[in-house]
Amino acid sequence: MHILIVDDEPLELEQLDYIIQHRFPYWTIHKAIDASQALKVTQDYPIALALLDIQLPGKSGIELGIELKKKNSLDIVMVTAYQSFDYAQASIRLGAKDYITKPIIEEELCKILENYHHTDVQSHIVQQALNIIHEQYSQKLSLSILANQIHINSTYLSRKFNEEMKVSFSEYLNDFRIEMAKQSLRDKSEKSISSISEECGFSSQHYFSVLFKKQVGLSPREYRLREKV
Repeated sequence: MHILIVDDEPLELEQLDYIIQHRFPYWTIHKAIDASQALKVTQDYPIALALLDIQLPGKSGIELGIELKKKNSLDIVMVTAYQSFDYAQASIRLGAKDYITKPIIEEELCKILENYHHTDVQSHIVQQALNIIHEQYSQKLSLSILANQIHINSTYLSRKFNEEMKVSFSEYLNDFRIEMAKQSLRDKSEKSISSISEECGFSSQHYFSVLFKKQVGLSPREYRLREKV
């Protein structure tokens, strides 16, 4: 499932990203700092849920939410640092599913997100595939190996995976490996980047670094240094 987080505070974005990825590692998270970035993301990806900060530069989160609801079929959760009755009323009027205040309490957020835990996966076959990926991502894993473990045809599995996850098997596997690598870079400061690359299933550190930079916008080393700050 694709999730959109919109907040103009980088630390808030990273906190939400960390909480959601830790609890729901197979979700794909997109981040934006203002309405224009958010609208572009919704044009490129099938966003199912958007968490919008109300106080955004330029167009507010309420205004953005109204525009998103007009153009897309998605759910909205409003986020704000202010416990304002007016904001709560505005959120209800635009059809927001929920409204949470900062500082965000992890359990409160995850209770809301649990409602979406199983909405993105329908078939038993794809659920089996996801379970295997999450357990064996550090190993050599191909579509044919995965299909053999589930005892189905690899072409059929590929089609079902694409239909339900909206990404290919290889894209999902690489995305998941990158997310696991981000966790290791944050939490395992004693591990070398080469070791983390290998532990996360990448046979080449060079390929890992190129893919990481493409997806995250920073090299693994730059990401680790930024997370230490």
